[in-house]
Order: sequence, then structure tokens, then C-alpha cells
Amino acid sequence: MAISLASLRRGAAPVPPRLLVYGVAGVGKTSLAASAPDPVFLQTEDGLGTIDMPSFGLLRSYADVQDALDALYSGEHGFRTVVLDSLDWLEPLVWQRTAEINGWKDIEQPGYGKGYLAAQDVWRGFLDGMNLLRSDRGMGIILIAHCDIRRFDSPETEPYDRYVIKLQQRAAALVQEHVDAVLFANYRVSTVKTDVGFKKSVTRGVSGGDRLLHTTERPAFLAKNRFGLPDSMPLDWPALAAGIPFYTQQPAAPAAAGDA
Repeated sequence: MAISLASLRRGAAPVPPRLLVYGVAGVGKTSLAASAPDPVFLQTEDGLGTIDMPSFGLLRSYADVQDALDALYSGEHGFRTVVLDSLDWLEPLVWQRTAEINGWKDIEQPGYGKGYLAAQDVWRGFLDGMNLLRSDRGMGIILIAHCDIRRFDSPETEPYDRYVIKLQQRAAALVQEHVDAVLFANYRVSTVKTDVGFKKSVTRGVSGGDRLLHTTERPAFLAKNRFGLPDSMPLDWPALAAGIPFYTQQPAAPAAAGDA
């Protein structure tokens, strides 16, 4: 294709977002995703509980996940958001599939981290499938993950602990590259220092139950976004959607998930 100055363009129509929401157990990650427009869930864990949402049931292998993606890509439906719940329960399925492809008994067999490096190809296949739903079917993407606390070795300061996505390091980095926002969900926590006598005190963490969604990286946690969201906001879908151009600049499509 010949390219000329006449082909230059400015701006683009908003596209569906790719969001990764991770956080502490029970904070409301799944409920947040269930509030997105016309969602369908790909469940690698039974995280829906009593939430009544369309899903393919529990997906017990990577092949099941791929079949679900294929069905959403080729079938007629009115779903506008696909939710993967959760990435860290998908990871063992990715490892199992990688071992099958390479004829290994498990992901550790090749040693020296080679198995996890090979697993990147399977992860890319999954992310490519999600991206096709976004680009060709106009679906928003929400990936849910749990969190872990790991030591961070900073080149500028002494090492410290921080919340990170509960995935093998290579996989976590790959997923982060493929999304538009990494959002950390947690309760609002403050500390109270109590004098226990003998010139000693005890510091306790207390929470009023407020749930927050953090959108910008801090020493205590990993986060990012490409939408210019506030650093922190309530863990609430309307508040989040209000900062994402696809939802604020596009007319709402009729809800048709019930017809799928």
C-alpha cells in the first residue's frame, strides 16, 4: 500500500477498553465486572458465587477456554463485555497446555525457567483471542486476578514489599503490556497506634469498609491507565466508566445479552 501525506489522520474513534482488575480477596472485583455492559464470564474458578451472570460454566482446560473464545467470536450474541475470572486460575491451564505441546510431564521439566518462557506463546494465543473479540466483535475486555505481596528490589531505595498481580513474573509482564489499565482494588486502610505501656506501642490497621480502585502506580502497588483516570476512585462501575472514552463518547447499545 502506498503511503502519502494525504493519508495522515488525527484522532480515532474510541475502542472498547482492555482492563485488568486485581486486588485482595473479597473486595468486589467480580461484582465490578458484572456491572459492565452485557457481560459474559469465562470462569476458570467459581468466583461468581450467587451473582447471576451468563457463563460457560467452569472451564477446566485451556482447550475449554479457547472453545469459549471461538464461540464468542463466531456465534451470534449480544454480549458487549467478556470477563476472564481469573488469570491466576488460568495460569495452571496455560502451563498444562505448554507441557502438552512440548511433550513434558510438567512446566518444570525443561529447567532453568525454560518452561515459563515457552508458556509465553500460549499466553499470547489467549491474549490474541481476547483482542480479536475486541477488534472484530466490539467487546470490552476485563481480566480479573488476585494479588500477592512480593519484595521489590528498587535500584533507588532499599527493597520493600508491594502488591503485585498473582502470576509468574514473565506472564504478569506480558499481560500488563496488552491492557489499557491495570487497576488495584483494595479497602481504604488507616493505622492506629495504641500505647500498651512500658514505653511500647502497637500499630493496628483499621478499615471503615470503603473500597477503592487505584489507577496509578505507587510504591505499595502496581497500577497504570491510559485514560487519565483519577489516582483513586470508588470501586464502582459507573465511576470507572465515566473516565473511559468508549463509554462516554459512544451511544449505549440496546441490552441484548438475554437474547444470546
